[in-house]
Amino acid sequence: MPTPATALYTVAQTRAIDAWAISNAGIPGATLMLRASAGALAVLRQRWPAARRIVVLCGLGNNGGDGFLLATQARSQGLDARVVALPGESRGDAVAARRGFLDGGGELVAAARDASLPAADVYVDALFGSGLSRPLEGLPAVLVERLNAGAVPVLSLDVPSGLDADRGACTGPAVCAAATACFVAWKRGLFTGLGTQCCGETSLHTLQVPAAAYDAQRADAELLQVAALPPRGADSHKGLYGHVLAIGGDRGMSGALRLCTEAALRCGAGLVSAATCADGAVLAAGRPELMIHEVAGEAELQPLLERSSVLALGPGLGQGDWGRTLWRAALAAGKPIVVDADGLNLLAAHPRTLPRAAVLTPHPGEAARLLGCSTGAVQADRFSAVRELASRFGVVAVLKGSGSLVAAPDGRVAVCPWGNPGMASGGMGDLLTGVIAALMAQRLEPWDAACLGVGLHARAGDVAARTGQRGLLASDLLEPLRCLLNGIRP
Repeated sequence: MPTPATALYTVAQTRAIDAWAISNAGIPGATLMLRASAGALAVLRQRWPAARRIVVLCGLGNNGGDGFLLATQARSQGLDARVVALPGESRGDAVAARRGFLDGGGELVAAARDASLPAADVYVDALFGSGLSRPLEGLPAVLVERLNAGAVPVLSLDVPSGLDADRGACTGPAVCAAATACFVAWKRGLFTGLGTQCCGETSLHTLQVPAAAYDAQRADAELLQVAALPPRGADSHKGLYGHVLAIGGDRGMSGALRLCTEAALRCGAGLVSAATCADGAVLAAGRPELMIHEVAGEAELQPLLERSSVLALGPGLGQGDWGRTLWRAALAAGKPIVVDADGLNLLAAHPRTLPRAAVLTPHPGEAARLLGCSTGAVQADRFSAVRELASRFGVVAVLKGSGSLVAAPDGRVAVCPWGNPGMASGGMGDLLTGVIAALMAQRLEPWDAACLGVGLHARAGDVAARTGQRGLLASDLLEPLRCLLNGIRP
């Protein structure tokens, strides 16, 4: 079972945990609010130790109450802390928090469209909490746009205002924070889609909520953890680690298949073969360990299918007659399979039952074609999209992108917390296909292979990006992949 450090919850589940702590553990809501503000202030002081001027933007609900208490505590520690508040009356426990700030001599400025924000070393976003699901408009939208337009760092409390904490999407302006202090439990939307962009560096503060409060809720998803494969036995031989057959590399697209097959080699498959078109001999250049087979059609592919243990279908496959013929034969073989790229596009155009041991690895555009919707609809609710993919096809599905998701047909979802924008370049998906296929060849179940493969791929991307994200190539991940798979820090 995931721990609070790895468990991801919906907003409704987080509210239930909060309510349990108040009603069953006897922790007053005001006490939780005080603990939240203290935790967030500690983050602020540790991250920006030279900051002396703090301006807190407070809404009317409990998120604003957290902000008022943070400002009060900051003043008690000798900082210049002021509040810019939305017009209106505070609600709930925020009423007492606001009164305490004012009674202690705190300065409150009414937010206005025509007034600039007071100068600050750090702004604190306490406008809206996790419950907001509508787009920001009016004065709150203006304030968020001002925060984003400036060069001053922002600390968001619980959730960046404007971000849908369930879906990781924004239908209007949202705060792009440098850091986010999340309270009680991780909200799942912080780790995928636009959530990764809005939150900055995240920290979790459980506010001393007892474990029993979490036990009453089954986590909606969980974060992937650092993992590797154990050392091999001394009597190992290549026959123990499977035979990956990668199918693709139509004319002009042999590079995709080369990346896929080399990733499979680097991730420990015992044997790796490539079934490709007549110009596929270029694949052998510089990588003699690959076994290259020029395949014209199904008759030549069949003996290769029989000798393989896992298929990697799609990199550079194309959607012409040659690609469609090999695609049909590969799926009919019933072997464990990873399907990507044009393998997915053909599946969208010609739906069919897949082998039980299969993994689909679409990016949002491919996922949209498989689901018969728009890419925007996929990105608006990535959790629902990946669950629908896994359920509809009855296999493990990986929805790639910022905060990649892995889903099983039974509804389980794992979220990848690694990766970087430098990985938005050609060939990264081909590489992932080879990684997952190699892990399945080494007898990992599709769910385990997808989770480990997605995590390794993203972590290798972060290692490779240490010298810069721009210009990052898929092949730059090959050596870090090998190290990380063996539990070695590059």
